[in-house]
Amino acid sequence: MKKSLLYIAIAFLGFSILSQSAFAQKKLSEQLTLTAMEQLWQDTTILKGKKGPKWSYDMGVVLEGAAAVWRNTGDGKYFKYIQSSMDAYLDKDGNITTYKAEDFNIDNIKNGRALLLLYKVTGQQKYLLAVNKLYDQVKKQPRTKEGGFWHKKIYPNQMWLDGLYMAQPFYAEYAKLMKKDADFDDIANQFIWMEKNARDVKTGLLYHGYDESREEKWADKKTGLSPNFWGRAMGWYIMALVDVLDNFPKDHPKYKELLAILNRTATATVKYQDAKSGVWWDILDMPTRKGNYLESSASSMFIYGLAKGVRNGWLPQSFMNAANKGYNGLKKEFVEKAGEERINLTKTVSVSGLGGKPRYRDGSFEYYISEKVITNDPKGMGAFICAAAEMEVAALPKPGKGLTVTVDNFFNNEYMTGPTGDKIPFHYLWEEDDNNGFSLFGKVFNDAGVKTATLKTAPTMANLKGSNIYIIVDPDTQKETANPNFMNAEHAKQVAEWVKAGGVLVLLLNDVGNCEITKFNALPELFGIKFNEDSRNKVQGQNFEQGAVKIPAGNSIFKTAKKVYIKEISTIAAKSPAVSALTDNGDVLIATAKYGKGTVFAVGDPWFYNEYIDGRKLPEDLENYKATNDLVNWLIKQVPGKK
Repeated sequence: MKKSLLYIAIAFLGFSILSQSAFAQKKLSEQLTLTAMEQLWQDTTILKGKKGPKWSYDMGVVLEGAAAVWRNTGDGKYFKYIQSSMDAYLDKDGNITTYKAEDFNIDNIKNGRALLLLYKVTGQQKYLLAVNKLYDQVKKQPRTKEGGFWHKKIYPNQMWLDGLYMAQPFYAEYAKLMKKDADFDDIANQFIWMEKNARDVKTGLLYHGYDESREEKWADKKTGLSPNFWGRAMGWYIMALVDVLDNFPKDHPKYKELLAILNRTATATVKYQDAKSGVWWDILDMPTRKGNYLESSASSMFIYGLAKGVRNGWLPQSFMNAANKGYNGLKKEFVEKAGEERINLTKTVSVSGLGGKPRYRDGSFEYYISEKVITNDPKGMGAFICAAAEMEVAALPKPGKGLTVTVDNFFNNEYMTGPTGDKIPFHYLWEEDDNNGFSLFGKVFNDAGVKTATLKTAPTMANLKGSNIYIIVDPDTQKETANPNFMNAEHAKQVAEWVKAGGVLVLLLNDVGNCEITKFNALPELFGIKFNEDSRNKVQGQNFEQGAVKIPAGNSIFKTAKKVYIKEISTIAAKSPAVSALTDNGDVLIATAKYGKGTVFAVGDPWFYNEYIDGRKLPEDLENYKATNDLVNWLIKQVPGKK
């Protein structure tokens, strides 16, 4: 009898969508993204005049989630979904079909985040031209006398919580990219003014809207505030805060004030979390009032804000208790199975606003609960995907917690012309999102708990002291850099002493002609490793099989990847203490060495850069993203004390 009950329990878990068992290969964030890709905006692939969809912010919320899933999985189909969705609206000059700047609708700025991503990844000018147009609207947006952005031209003198999410994350990301440093004062002030005018001292919650003129019928004549605390409005606000902080300068005078606002907002949010279900009510402070209901989009937004705030150190770790409780409730209350590896999101209020015609929205409790509650509303789906993606990262093992990986920016020190026309560093950098960047490589480290850092000066025992893993990639030739920094005996000695004391050194070179090898070999030769000045795996065009390398079963480093792509590689000559970690047709492609307490990993190609691990270019059978995860896990284990 006990055995029968056990079998029944196992079967139930296997078929439960919420169990995320072995039967469910994809995580919930992916499953809902796939539902969105298959069900929403199917007419956007070709716009045909009035039949095409309008430029609408709710698409941007879904694409925000798709971007998170792409970064979490390295699966290029999610990026391609973002790109095809936005390309449907753009011409080569960056003009956006159905977008009207003269409406001064702050909602229309939201999709600019997707356009910024597309520009930073692809470098295509049409995306930059399009975001320039959205930025122009931001700068011309009508304002309250105090300086706050009107929500829309048709809603004069009004700030809504929604508007902070629609504009500020884009505004901050654009300001960072285009070096508009003065804009950060304005960005911070939008949050400061909104909180000052809309926050209720007793509850800590923020009212949905504020009318500076006090003329709108929904506005209190003394305060200018709308009557209620609408869940999704608060959700938009906390999402806006954590997304803005991604790009807000830490040394800005108002950075700490934004952190304080986030902490106050998070504290109030948790205070009104439903104790039984773990999620939140549509009207936050009236859980027992007849007609109120648990609502999925606001709940998703709060979980996203709390989890992201904790991950980045903007909120204390204690807030993860509420995030975990909320996520468990989210799955239980709002998720339903929708086919093979697909889910639906239920109980999302379709829309709630203030004022307007022909139906006037007075902000009353009765108004809010009268709006339709639907399944698979894009605002809810996008928010849930973002929340699930955050919680899935939080749930990953953190074997590298407390460690730091540092990438060299001394031997590799190249510059390119940036979008503002000035010279900016590029090539194998953590923050670089284009093909040449290490942004996804860095994320894999971060997700494993490892902090990323950059060393712009020559390595020494002193400045490597805080680093556990040190990556030197593609040392410059004179063709690449006017005055390259070459490896010399003193540099090599300093790095070798650091390795001997327990450092983990990663050498990612390139083939002859594409990096400086002769002088650089002074370092790897100390460990029995010499890069040959050759070029193996030359690839013609898209013939990826010419660069394919099979990884034998039982490889000590690559536990999950079976076939990878490494093109134009310098092979290695290895002698004691170095050993081959991957040999193909008699050529050593990867070597490792133990040296004192430390470890060296060497391969003759940068390999782990975005172009070949983000899923946009390679066929699916080439598992470079898996190999990246394998390598990161192996490197962490080489750090003394992390076995």
